[in-house]
Amino acid sequence: MTQGVSILSERDPDLASIVNAYGPPPLWQRPQGFSTLLYIILEQQVSLASARATYGKLSECLPEISPSYFIELDDQTLKQVGFSRQKTEYTRILAHAILDGRLNLDHLATMDDQSILNTLTTLKGIGPWTAKVYLLTALLRPDVWPTGDLALALAIQHKKHLRKPPVADHLQRIGQLYKPLRSVAARLYWWSYLEGKEPG
Repeated sequence: MTQGVSILSERDPDLASIVNAYGPPPLWQRPQGFSTLLYIILEQQVSLASARATYGKLSECLPEISPSYFIELDDQTLKQVGFSRQKTEYTRILAHAILDGRLNLDHLATMDDQSILNTLTTLKGIGPWTAKVYLLTALLRPDVWPTGDLALALAIQHKKHLRKPPVADHLQRIGQLYKPLRSVAARLYWWSYLEGKEPG
């Protein structure tokens, strides 16, 4: 990733200013598999701290976060852990899809980005943002641009001195500047949003 940071810093002074202020961003690599996809679903439309707290409580309930253990938990237990009804539904759909063979997460690593997006988004509760964050952080694909990400939009608004956060179409156009290293650019903007600190 170091080379990518250097290339993009030369291409865009705003990214160079992030590196100058905070240094290069972390890789933020997550393990491939069910637990990471579940975690990303928990992160949908809530703070990182809230998702982390719910995931931590879930971890205390199970020997390991796997589909077979997860589906044994009833609605009341998941509610106490911090799952909304919607996220209970989404994560159960994911667990059952893995268990009945409709989704093979190991196979994703052999597929191209668009095929992975198409596969994951067939499941209710996994939209483009969730799928792209999995591509970026678990599969470490180099050219992923999560246009639905609020932190990305807010960081770009700040660095580009925009009047308001860019909407998805505008973000998509901005991302063209960073191809084929959009994942690196996203990490840089996230790093800027976090002001050079790991999520606490």
